Amino acid sequence: MEIDINALPPAEQYKLLSSTVVPRPIALVTTISDQFGDNAAPYSFFNCMGEDPPVMVLGLDTKRHGQVLKDTTVNIRDNGQFVIHLVDEPMAEAMNICAIDFPSNISEVEQAGLTLTASRLVRPKRIVEAPIAFECEKIAMIQIGPTRNIAIGKVVRMHVRDGLLDPVTNYINPELYRPVGRMFGKLYTRTRDHFEMVVPSFEDWEREHMK
Repeated sequence: MEIDINALPPAEQYKLLSSTVVPRPIALVTTISDQFGDNAAPYSFFNCMGEDPPVMVLGLDTKRHGQVLKDTTVNIRDNGQFVIHLVDEPMAEAMNICAIDFPSNISEVEQAGLTLTASRLVRPKRIVEAPIAFECEKIAMIQIGPTRNIAIGKVVRMHVRDGLLDPVTNYINPELYRPVGRMFGKLYTRTRDHFEMVVPSFEDWEREHMK
């Protein structure tokens, strides 16, 4: 089946993309507004995109049923700083509450029962309950369409829940870290099922396949 995706309405393009590129990590993003204070919202068009410098990328959409920018987009555009939190199983319900389109004067974090604390290097606060948090400064914001912006941020400080990081390997312990991923629509997934694959050298691959 071949699909001319550019000929489809944006909502149908979104459905195809979001239901095939899965699972996606979830970024619960905190920002700050000079007028309304702290804000938090989840985004699953998100990933890390490089090191040296460490870079995070967010796909930011507009509010439902309109062309109005979301508070997160406005705050990153105006203030240039944000904090990305990874969402684990204990935080899933709170993340979902933060997705509610609250008025700007109502704190999503407070309604979700989460706790904010001062970040080390950026103005937006970070969420204490999050297993991982990245303090970020905006490198660029690119408008790629009438309802979509991409924010590129440099990580200036990272926070990891005590006990999650192996100090020898600098890897997170997969038995203790239980992130959730976004599928599509109302579907999410747990990430408990792990398996390992080793990429062989060409010489080993050739030796095995030339038998």
